[in-house]
Amino acid sequence: MSTSSADVLPTRALRAAVAGLSCCLALAGCTGSSSDGAPPAPSDAASGAAAPAPVPPDLLQAFGGVLERRSAALLGGDLTAFRRDVARAGGFRAAQETYFDNLQQLPLATVSYRVDPASLVRRGDAYWVAVHVTLQLEGYDTAPVESVDRYRFSASRRDDTRFVLSSVEDAAWEERQEVRPQPWDLGPIEVREGTGVLGIFDAGSVGAAGPLLRSVEDGAADVAVRVPYPWDGRVVVYALSDPTFLTTLDDVPGGDPEALDALTFPVATAPGSPTVASTRFLLSPAMVGRDGPERDRLVRHELTHVALGQLDDQAPLWLSEGIAEYVSVQPLAPEDRRVESAALEAAEAGVDDLPADKTFNDADSAVHYGLSWWACEYLALTYGESALWSLVDQLATPGTDPDELLRSFLGLSPRQLARRGARLMITTFDPSFLEPEPTPSPSPTPTPTAPAATPSASPSASASVPPG
Repeated sequence: MSTSSADVLPTRALRAAVAGLSCCLALAGCTGSSSDGAPPAPSDAASGAAAPAPVPPDLLQAFGGVLERRSAALLGGDLTAFRRDVARAGGFRAAQETYFDNLQQLPLATVSYRVDPASLVRRGDAYWVAVHVTLQLEGYDTAPVESVDRYRFSASRRDDTRFVLSSVEDAAWEERQEVRPQPWDLGPIEVREGTGVLGIFDAGSVGAAGPLLRSVEDGAADVAVRVPYPWDGRVVVYALSDPTFLTTLDDVPGGDPEALDALTFPVATAPGSPTVASTRFLLSPAMVGRDGPERDRLVRHELTHVALGQLDDQAPLWLSEGIAEYVSVQPLAPEDRRVESAALEAAEAGVDDLPADKTFNDADSAVHYGLSWWACEYLALTYGESALWSLVDQLATPGTDPDELLRSFLGLSPRQLARRGARLMITTFDPSFLEPEPTPSPSPTPTPTAPAATPSASPSASASVPPG
């Protein structure tokens, strides 16, 4: 299942800063407007509180220094240096040490931070500010990936002339800004790497790492042979037992992240950027430990979306998902290929059109996947597999109408293709459905002296409906 236009992109559409925040950067006297969602701190005179600790006049320089040292510590693996700029309060330092451990397992090419000065807001003797975080996975991201989060800087308890980082989480702000965390932001991860595969696991799923990495390695080799587009065969896969990351996703096919078996998503180089740094996929907790042909086929399906990249988003769902299904079954013997019984029943009931994008992932999604697959099977059988890739290529041209392209390129209407694909499915899985019922005819009563006729054996084709 591809994210394309209907699926979620975890790092997408983040705005750079909170609109309407006021600040003064010359001295430590910034206050936030009511748009920040929290009341302004009371004045010292009104509250009777002690005067806030002295702060450097150049806040941006102070905060930037903290973040520069943080970046250097993460890239250099220096936990002691990392701790110096992290507040001890509560469980924050422990959570940050987990984050440090997580990033040490990743192949980091780049980690950097940039403060957005227009977002600075004072709360007591602490300051909230939007921070652009840039991270690149070496060998997997073609460019650095920038996201945005909100950090809090507080005066150090040991040295009130310097600041330390005291929070990297503001749930209300993150919700408004559509911030989507990555697994390494949420809790402990276990990273395992195969040939061209970076697997993100956790304590509950890492036991399945070996077989899953081999499945992805084999699947990448199968897909690279079949899909005629440049792809280095490298991919990041999220395979977590904890569903927390899934629950952070929205706008997913079918509307329920926990009902998904798998999901492919592009990672943009920056919020709102059309440039994609990599395409990753995730497996649901239920699928992570399900070793065998079913998961292998699902892995090949998702890797087909990865190999297609941005071309996948420009095709209608019946074509992108149909191709992914088509490619996923090619390594299987014909007798081992399975179609959902609901799709076969729909084909036998009669179809009038190809599945539409807006209803593709509704309650009948199993039907739509099956019909799309067999529409692609019909095209490959009738016109050659190259016809599938020609459709993908031509649909990459902005403004191309998929229905008109079918008519002009192949001389088929969507209805004709849908019906022919459905008939091919029936022929493959239930050919007896197309055989006319024999007309009964009276049999002559044999005479006592005549021998009974022995019927001759004749070959017949039969196929059982595979389980979904």
